[in-house]
Parts: sequence; structure tokens; C-alpha cells
Amino acid sequence: MSSSTRLPLTGNASQETFVSLLQLDPMPMPDSPTATSPAALADTDKELPPLPHDDDKAADAKAGTPSSHSRSISRSAPGATASAGLHTGYGAVYYLSRIQRYSSYAFTIFTSVHLATTSLIPLASRSVPASEAYLLLAREIYQTRLSEPLLVAIPIVAHVAAGVGLRLVRRNQNLRRYGGATPGVFPVSSRKDATARSAAHVTKRRDPTWRDKCANACTALGRRITSGWPPLSFISASGYLFTITLASHIFVNRLLPLVVEGDSSDIGLAYVAHGFARHPIMSWASYLVFLGAASGHVVWGWARWLKIAQRAEWTSSISGSNSDNTGDGVSNKALRRRRRHTWLAVQGCALVAFGLWASGSLIVVARGGPTKGWVAKIYDGIYSKMGL
Repeated sequence: MSSSTRLPLTGNASQETFVSLLQLDPMPMPDSPTATSPAALADTDKELPPLPHDDDKAADAKAGTPSSHSRSISRSAPGATASAGLHTGYGAVYYLSRIQRYSSYAFTIFTSVHLATTSLIPLASRSVPASEAYLLLAREIYQTRLSEPLLVAIPIVAHVAAGVGLRLVRRNQNLRRYGGATPGVFPVSSRKDATARSAAHVTKRRDPTWRDKCANACTALGRRITSGWPPLSFISASGYLFTITLASHIFVNRLLPLVVEGDSSDIGLAYVAHGFARHPIMSWASYLVFLGAASGHVVWGWARWLKIAQRAEWTSSISGSNSDNTGDGVSNKALRRRRRHTWLAVQGCALVAFGLWASGSLIVVARGGPTKGWVAKIYDGIYSKMGL
């Protein structure tokens, strides 16, 4: 090849190559436990090792000490360093995940007892007054000075705080690794935005006004606030809705009577039935949302702890990088069918839980009618404090 036809050693990078290198196709997690070895099915909620820092590495290189990246890997990979006798540790994701999981165990005990006394027993007795004795008996289990904080208050606060903390930690990790967006999308879009802003600035040939600066600052702030968050799954969405409705339920049936009357011993199924009779629209709407969110979150949450929700999906696609993809259309179709059957089974359990809870609460208790006498005046005085 002559010197005249020789290609130059320097040139502009191809934008298509840059995008193809950044936009990666992630490999999905295996769905079937039998498809992989037990070592491959390790807990997926552990943290990834932090990114290396150039300044720390340069300083460590001058001092002759190991880099911070190698030390962070040794701390964040317990299995790799346990055999060497080195110090092992876990990150925030590990502990928050365990708090969220074990707090749900304690709250499930209270939920089971409360479900039996507020729904199953009224459904069997078909009478609100006959079911009040069982509710008062159950309060000796979960409404004492010791059991109420251990079974109700502490598990709820720990579960919600751990869930919010997990989202914040994972968002912080996404911002550190990806700059607040998916790799390949944010850099290209930022480059296009910068090119458009520079072109507009060159065209207009003027300094930005205070309005332009405020608009740019608001846009940057909005992008910073809304970027980096992990995807909101059905379990998370139903959990936040369940938290709001549960807080309102506790306020109406537990805290408000304590504030108004100084005691909640007279609050029971008759109090709920009186609210349905006096304020039917508000009561029906709130309890339908409350029971729906509770049933969906509890059932899907337990399916996740039992590693069933990870294999449940209605609109599933088998990509070429999936280890379960055998290349056979019949096998992939069978795998999609199993995922849909699992999804239908979990959804069926959620509907059954909602039906059991609503059958006694919304059919028997909601139709119990208003209370009469001096107790009715007490109930009306409590509900009036809510503006109803």
C-alpha cells in the first residue's frame, strides 16, 4: 500500500459505535431453580463493589499500599475472602433487606389473628354482637403493652423504613455508577442537549437571561430528582398504598378514640358497622382500597420471600442471552406457559385472600347497621372529629 492511500492514524469516533458500546443488553436472571446450581442462586440483594476512585488509587500507589478498590472488594465479597481468613462485612442493602423480611414475619402473626376475628368469625357467626367477644379476646394477644409494640408498631415502622431506605440506597448506587440514567442513554442524550444548547447560543449570539438560567436550573433539578430511581414494582406500589390506608385505619380505629374519649375499649366491630351506616360512601371506598392493597402486598410479598414471584410473569419474553433459552421454540413456549401459570396462581391467592377478608368485613360487619343508645352518641362524636 502506498503512502498516498494509507489511512490516517487519527480520526473522529463514530457515534454509532459509541452508542453500541454503551447500550448493553443485560442478561436476565434464571427463572427456574433447577436450571442452575445452588451456588448460582445466591442472594441477589447484596451490594456490588463500589467504583474505583482515581485519586485514591494514585495516592495508594505512591504510598505503596493496596488500592481502595481492592479493599472495598474484599469487604463486599464475604465468600471470596472467608477462606483466606480476611475480614468480611455486608453493606446497607443486605441489612435493610433482612430487616424488611423479618419484620414482615412478626406483622403476619398480627394480621392472621386480626383476619380471623374481623372476617372469618363474623362470617361464620353471621352476627356482629356475637363476634365482639372473640375480638375482645384477641386483643389480649396483640394489644397489650408488650405485644402491641412487638407485633404491630415496631414491625410496621421497620418494614416501611427498610423499604424506603432500600430505594434510596439503590438510587444512590445508580447515580454513582450511571450518572442518574441507563448507560448509553444519558451520555448520548446529554451530548445531544449540549450540542443543541451550543448551537442555539451561537445562533442567537446573546447571553442567557435570568429566565433562561431559572429554566435551565429547574430542568436540571427536575432531572436530578426524577433520575436514578429503581423501577417501581407491583409489590412496592401496593406496599406504599397499603401503608397509607393502614395509617388511616389505625388513626380512625385506634388513635382517634384515644384522643377523643381517652380510651379505645369500646371500639370494635359495632364501631365499624356504625361508620358504614352513617358514612357509607367513604367507608366502602376506603375499605375496598385498604383490603385490596393489603391482600395484594401480603400475598405477593410472601411469594417473593418463597422465591415464587421471581418466576411469575404474564408478559414474559425469552431473550437470546437467557440461560433458559434452549433455542427451541417449543421449550421457550413451555417456559412462558409456566411463568404465566405461576403468575395466575399468585394472583389467585391474592383474590382468595381478598375474598376471605371482604366476605366477613364487607358483607357481615358493613351491614350490621347503626348502634343505638349512648354508645351511638360516642361513636358519632368520634366520627365528627374527622369532619364527617
